Amino acid sequence: MLGLTASAHAQGLARGARDGTERGEEIAGPLGAVVGGAIGAVVGSANSILGVDRRERFRIYALGERRPSAALAGPVRVGTVLPAEGIVYYDVPREFALSEYAYTIVNDHPVLVEPRSRRIVEVIER
Repeated sequence: MLGLTASAHAQGLARGARDGTERGEEIAGPLGAVVGGAIGAVVGSANSILGVDRRERFRIYALGERRPSAALAGPVRVGTVLPAEGIVYYDVPREFALSEYAYTIVNDHPVLVEPRSRRIVEVIER
């Protein structure tokens, strides 16, 4: 569990761990909290912000919009702060219920971004 990096779907990991800990403790006390937290973190990181069910739909939507891709030196990953200039951010459609995020295309990958910090919060892989 400790081998997971913070950049690997950080928000899903934290949310999943918290939810798993709470549910595990309700069911089986302190031991259940430990096991539930570990399982919840794995599930949370797999589901990420979009979740398994909406991830592919969002990828198809974002690529279908044919937005220009910004070129970024180095890998595109969660936690990367995008430059202040030269990148256009787009609203996430309401159907995805993620009004606190924007998206853009970087190195041909759709990414969800926290607009104030310009930090990538999820990379939508093909």
